[in-house]
Amino acid sequence: MTLLDGKQIANEIKTEIATEVKSLVDNGQDTPHLAAVIVGEDNAAKTYINSIERTCKEVGFISSIYQCPEKVTEEELLGILDFLNQDSEVDGYIIQMPLPKHLSSKRIIERINPDKDVDCMHPSNIGKLVTGDTLFIPATPLGTIELIKRSHIETEGKHCVVLGRSAIVGKPLALLLAEKSATGNATVTICHSKTKNLKEVCAQADILLVAIGQAEMIDAEYVKEGATVIDIGIHRVDDSTREKGYRICGDVQFDEVSKKAAYITPVPGGIGQMTMASLLLNTFKAYKHKRTQTT
Repeated sequence: MTLLDGKQIANEIKTEIATEVKSLVDNGQDTPHLAAVIVGEDNAAKTYINSIERTCKEVGFISSIYQCPEKVTEEELLGILDFLNQDSEVDGYIIQMPLPKHLSSKRIIERINPDKDVDCMHPSNIGKLVTGDTLFIPATPLGTIELIKRSHIETEGKHCVVLGRSAIVGKPLALLLAEKSATGNATVTICHSKTKNLKEVCAQADILLVAIGQAEMIDAEYVKEGATVIDIGIHRVDDSTREKGYRICGDVQFDEVSKKAAYITPVPGGIGQMTMASLLLNTFKAYKHKRTQTT
């Protein structure tokens, strides 16, 4: 079994970005700028903010955080987005999801400037994934594809089973794997909680990509001998044997599945690390796109 080390690959990406950013700034160019809009002040939000600020600093980006109270009105939030859309110094921004129930996610997402939509949520950017003419790819699917590419995992002609059909992970990932490209050309099956004979379908996969959202649901029976298993889930589960009282795990039972898989991602240290690196890649792409539009 070979561990697919997302942390190491993410560090490689960040080093590449930092080197290029330093060169641009040394030559008098502007510094890339990523903004984040966060609603609420729970621990997950605070962790996310700290991660964005720390990662941006590592690569030489500017970061701005727009922290909104839990009861922010829709009009107030839309006003922040209008400001970010018009601010020429901000290259891209993200909105932490999910939003509180009193806010219309659809209306808010549609207000994002597609050229600054580095989380790839706007309908026009999602639509371009189908045509292969996209400026951005959602961060988690992009991180998964980068991990596959940089780990030299062959996809052409392989049977990839994507377990999960969300608009931001499962569906885009399936499109990318089926696309005519160096990291595509796969035969792709999308499965979900309503799929009949789910274990049997998953066990046919050369590459099993799991984003089902259920902690440690996937055991060895779902996995073909010698398959590549990419665990996209992340959960915090109670564990009284740990000092913190919990442990972090994915959708896959790592200890059991790793005995059967040829390649597997850990959780943590796998796709989660790649997602943040991909957010930087998208921001840098937005930065370069803006420069081509203004020259």
